Parts: sequence; C-alpha cells; structure tokens
Amino acid sequence: MARARSSTQQVISERSRRAFVGRDAERALFRNNLEHPPQDERHTFLFHVHGNAGVGKTCLVREWERIARECGALTVYVDEAVGSVPEAIAAISDRCAREGHRLKDLDRLLAAHRERRHEAETAVAAALGPQAGRTADTQGPDAAAQPSQLTLAATRAGLVGLGLLPGVGAFAGAVDPVQLAQSADRLRTSMGGRPRNQEDLRLVLAPEQVLTPVLLDELAGTAARVPWIVLFFDTYERTAPFLDGWLHDMLGTDRHGGALPDNVVVVTAGQRPLDTARWSGLADSVRDVPLGPFTETEARLLLAGRDVVAEPVVREVLRLTGRLPVLVSTLAANRPAAPDEVGDPSVTAVDRFLKWERDPVRRAVVLACALPRRLDADVFRAASGCADTEADALFAWLRELPFVGDGGNGVRYHDVVRAPMLRLERRRSPRGWTERHTRLAGTFGRWRGELEAGPDAGPPWADEEWRELRLAESYHLLCARPRAALPEVLADTVRACDQGEAVAARWARALADAGEDADAVDVARWGRDLTEALAGPGEPEGTGEAAAGGEERPDAGVVAALGLLLNRAGLGPAEQALARTARGAALRRAGAHARALAEYDRAVALDPGLARAHRGRALSRGELGDYEGAVADLDRALALAPDDGRAYAMRGEYRRILHAYDAAVRDLDRGIALDPARAFAWASRGATRLGMGELDEALADLDRALELSPEYGWALARRARVWRARGEHDRQLADLDRAVRLQPDWAWGACERGDALRVAGRHEEALADYDRALALDDAYASAYASRGACLSALGRHAEALADLDRALELRPGYAWALERREAVRDRLADDAR
Repeated sequence: MARARSSTQQVISERSRRAFVGRDAERALFRNNLEHPPQDERHTFLFHVHGNAGVGKTCLVREWERIARECGALTVYVDEAVGSVPEAIAAISDRCAREGHRLKDLDRLLAAHRERRHEAETAVAAALGPQAGRTADTQGPDAAAQPSQLTLAATRAGLVGLGLLPGVGAFAGAVDPVQLAQSADRLRTSMGGRPRNQEDLRLVLAPEQVLTPVLLDELAGTAARVPWIVLFFDTYERTAPFLDGWLHDMLGTDRHGGALPDNVVVVTAGQRPLDTARWSGLADSVRDVPLGPFTETEARLLLAGRDVVAEPVVREVLRLTGRLPVLVSTLAANRPAAPDEVGDPSVTAVDRFLKWERDPVRRAVVLACALPRRLDADVFRAASGCADTEADALFAWLRELPFVGDGGNGVRYHDVVRAPMLRLERRRSPRGWTERHTRLAGTFGRWRGELEAGPDAGPPWADEEWRELRLAESYHLLCARPRAALPEVLADTVRACDQGEAVAARWARALADAGEDADAVDVARWGRDLTEALAGPGEPEGTGEAAAGGEERPDAGVVAALGLLLNRAGLGPAEQALARTARGAALRRAGAHARALAEYDRAVALDPGLARAHRGRALSRGELGDYEGAVADLDRALALAPDDGRAYAMRGEYRRILHAYDAAVRDLDRGIALDPARAFAWASRGATRLGMGELDEALADLDRALELSPEYGWALARRARVWRARGEHDRQLADLDRAVRLQPDWAWGACERGDALRVAGRHEEALADYDRALALDDAYASAYASRGACLSALGRHAEALADLDRALELRPGYAWALERREAVRDRLADDAR
C-alpha cells in the first residue's frame, strides 16, 4: 500500500515538474543553495520572493517545495489561512506530524494553549452577555469568521480587572466598567479563584513566548534526522504583520532561548519587499528574489505547452496579459485557435490585484486613479473625486498598495497592474471613460494656464513644469477622443523635437501609451514610429568656432522624427516651417551644414516671418564660410525680433571674422545689454578687441566670459592669445593646457597649443599636438602649415615641404605657408649644394 502511495506521489511530482515553465534562474538559485552546507558563505538562510499579484509567486514557491523534497528535505507550507503566530506554529507541527516527525511536547503545549484561551474567552463572553452578540452583528459579514477578536480584547480587559495586567492601555473603552468587573469575576471563577500558574496566563496573553522555545527544541531534534527543513510562508503580505518579527527573532536573535537549527531554510513570498529596517542586520544571510512578468520566451513556452502556437493568437495573448503568468495560463487553458477567441482577462486580473480589498469605495478609488499615468496628491483628488476630508487618508492608503511605487514626481501603478484596470474601465463604460479623461485633461489644462499667467512666466516650451502639464493634458485628450486630438498633439510633438531628444521621446511615449490604453491604432502607430525614429544612431560632431556659443547637442534621432512628421502628419504651413527649422538645427549641430541650409530655405519659404529660421540659416551659412550671407540673414532675423540678444551676438561674431571690428563691437555691446549672462557674447567681444589691439579691454571681456562659463574652451584659447600678445607665455600655455584638457577632441585648440609650444622652442611636444589636430581634422590647413614649420625646425625638411604643400593645396593663397615653403626650399637647396 505504501509503495502504491509513493508511486502516485512520484507521478504527481513528475507532472508538476513538466507543467512548470520558466523561472530557470530562480529554480537553479534555490537548488544550488541546498547543495551548499550551512557553513558555506554562499548559503542563504532566508529567501524572500516578492512581486505583484499574478507574477507566479505561489507557483514558484510550490516548485521550490518540490525541489526541496527531491533533495530529501522536510517541508512545511503556511499561507494566509493562519491568523497568528500560534496558528503558524500549529501548522508547522501538523505538517511535521503528517511527514512522520511528530512534535509531541509542542502538541501538548498547543492543546493547553487552546484550552486556556477557550476558558478565558468563554468566561468573558458570558460576562458580556448579549452585548457581545450585538457588537458582532455590527461588524459585517466577516465578523463570524473572526469571533475571538472582541472576546480576546475583553479577556485582556478582564485580566486587568484581576490586577494581572498593568493598566487598560489599548483596550480602554472596549468594555464599560460594569462589564469589566463582571468579566473579571467570571474569569476568577473559571480559573479556580486565581490562575493556576504564570504559564497559564502567558499561554493566553503571549502564547508565542511560551510556544516558540518548545518549537525550536523540537525542530532541533527533527533537524538531526533530515538533511534540510524548509519552512515556506506564502501570501506574506497578509501574514507578515504578525510573523515577520517572530521569524526575525528566530533567525537573528536568541530572544526565545535559542535559534533555528542551521539546516533550516526559510522562504517567504509576498507582494512587498522585506522591511529593510528590520532585516538589514542579516543582509548576508537573506536573498531578495524579485519576480516580474514572464519573458516573452517563457510565455511562449507556456502557450506551446498548451498547444497555443498560432502566431496571431500568441501575439494577442501576450498583448492582453502583459506576460503576467497567471493570465497567460488562464487564457492558454482555453486553447484559443484565433485572435478573436482570446478573451480579455482584465476582470480576472483586477480581482487578483484587489483580492484583499472589500471596501467598494476603496476599490472604486483604485480603479479611478489608474487613469492618470502619474499621481500626486493633487492629481489624486482630481481623479478620485474624493471629498477633501477623505482625500489625504485615502491617498496615503493608496500609496501603500504593493503595486503602487515611486514614479519620480509622484507615484505610479505598475504597468502590469494598470493595463488591465484601464481595459476594464474602458470596456465597462465607454462614455464614462471619455468623460473622466476629458475632465482630467481640463484639470491639467487649467493648471497649465495658471502657470502661463504667473508673474515669472517665460517661454512655455522652455519650462519643464509647463511641458509636463501639457504632456499630461495631451495624453488624456488622446485617451478621450483620439482622432480629434491627434493633429494638435502631433503639432506639439514638432515643438517637443525642437527641445531635443529627451523631450521628444516623452511625447512619443505619451502617444504610444495613449494609443495602447485607449486602443487607438493610429495613435499607437505614431508613438511606435516616433520612438523608433528617435532611437536611431548618431553621434555629435564639432560645430566649429562660430558656434562656440553653443546651442544644444545634435541628435540624428530628432532629424528622423521630424522627417517622419513632415512626411506623414499633414501639418499646416506654420508647423511645417517650425519642423523644417528644428530639423535644420539638428542637422547643423550634426555637421550636415548643406542639408541644414536646405531645410532653413524651405522653412523661410513657408513662413518668411519666422525669425528663428533666418537665424538658423545664418549659422549654417557661417559654418560653410559664407559670412556675408550669414550677416544678411541676421539682419532679417533682427528686423523680425529686434530684442534677440543672441542674434546680435552672432552677427557681431561674424562681423569680427570679416574684420569689421567697429560694427562687431556695436552688435556685441547690444547683445550683452540684452543678455548679459551670455558668455559667448563676452568672449566674442574680447576676441574682437584683441583684433583691435585693445589688450586690457580684451582681457577683461574674456575674464568675464570665463566667470560665466569656467569650462569655456574657446574663451580660454582666445585669452591665451591675449597672454601671447602681452608676452606672458606661461599664462598662455596654462590656458591652452586647460582648454585642451576640457576639450581633448578639439583640433583648433590642439593646434593653438602646438603653436605656443613651437614658439617656445618645444618642438617635439608641439609636433605631438599638430599630429593630434590633424588626426581630428585631416583638412586643417593651418595645422599642416604649422607642422611643416615645426618639422623644418627639427631638420626634417622633406617632411616639412610635404606638409606645406598640403596646406597650400587646401588654401592656395595662404601667405604664411608660402613664405615657410620658400624658406624650406632654400634650406633643401643649400643642403643639396
């Protein structure tokens, strides 16, 4: 008979093993732990598995239990069926007995505990009379499931009346004075006038203090007869309030006169992580095991095991379940053959997430607050519709839910939890869905308007807070009415691209989220395509001296995203002009100046009054060496926007390059007056005054530029030229050393330092800088000429001649290179003679 029973168990175990899919790393982790003896530093004494409802915590715990039993372990499984430490101890004792390891002394003490407690409760219940029943009736339908709570409180109150507890404490008001006296008298009578001994009292009032030492002794005896004892505590989010401290004491202290045997492994599994404040002292012995949804491979394996292999069906299951194991398993069990046979598991999922919450108000709040992507106290009030008197308490409660976590500015639901809640709400009441999202969009729009009207309001798209409010407003508009809101949001996406990749990516993400959450195919496609475009490759390149004032870094993804918007969005002329301008700026920053110029030309043709397009075109012309054209474009830009300090500074710089120093100084004076914090304008005026021979004024301007921007390499290099003109070569080299250190890939800076070193007679060091400059820019005529002069000084005249020839190929009228080449030819002729 025993053999048949063992064979059946083996068959069941083998079926369970085959049915379990995925979690290979977690299974290997647990199995390997049982291969390390307790003395091994790699051995873990407590595993804590945690994750949202439905990720398969119980399945993993049961799989670990199977593995433990394969390794010969005695296993004990405890879940939320226990409601106290004594009940957990009883569950451990019962399982040990069923496995042939009866804990006799513990069983006798447990029986005594139940008897003493029953005596005390009976006595107090009798003293309370019908009042106890009436109170229980008002507790609701769950009161019958927990009949001892009121009587236990009254029992303790009765013991206060006996003088055996110091003060009523937390039980003040539990019963009135008459009931207290009656319960005390009845308790005296039931226990023979006075308690038999102190142990009886402790069995009623603090049973874990009496039972735990005996449990430890009994487990020590059992542990000597088995290789391992593994205690599994599942649904720990329910039992941790009373078990967590008790387990910690047994594992990490001798508070109960001993500790668990060293071949005992404890496994806890719940929705929340362990309390780090309590368990941090045992970090070396505790292993955190977070669980998330299945990987796509794991989900596909589970589906294949249920013969669900048709790709359209698999994709639909993955989409609807978020790869949450319990939902994948639920849908797979129905073996759908076509996508339209795949049911929506949202109701099942939401029921699991809110399994322990029975209050209909709280359940409604959870579902309502799933609509915003992020929550703070203000958004919570707007989404939940709670009265102000209740909002703070409910928000505090919501924040403690296991699937609500920190989301940066506020909190957010875990995606796996939020998605089915949104589907449930959308399908349950389509009109309610639209109304609530419209209301939330209006709330964010109102807050945005208040910010715009504030005393410190500036350009809205440059304000991060404004952008976040606009983004939230856009998301809810797309969820409420996708088709109507899409054109406006796409126009905003153009402006977001103009702010750089990071901002553009947030708009693309909002489009993708709204498309998925509202089941809006076109919106989702836009979000997906823009996200892919923004993720494209591309590295920034240097933009040259004229752009040293610095606009934001280039991004090939922005170029691609704007191209997508221009090709498909059907933007109006103004939005198209803005998109062309933004795309031109990104191309220019990436070094594609000819392409950038073409984009600016198109933008100006679409909207001749767009000052930014003229200013951007000026920068592209400047990078291509057309400084007169750049000045003309800036003339037009300033006619349209006469208070643009940056445009004045740019025009002043181009006039400096053209040696129109007086006009340059006038422009730079005006630019500094309009925007005194712009380091570029100060540096450019310093360089202009250097060209005019005004060394003290130039030095003052460059010092001011470096006060505003201490790591401004171009200003350091220009100040180095002032030091050179003043004959202060140590300071010159110090500034150039710092400039090159700040910008190691800057060819102009390397060449400048090479020139300083060459003049100082340090030719070998200078040669290294010239080599570096030409490695960075192989069309740098000045670097070739300077390296030629350096090589000649080192007596390497043939190499010098080759460099000077190359310099003159690049710049045929380069007078200094011509003079040097003639000198080198003369030297070569002398050597030949």
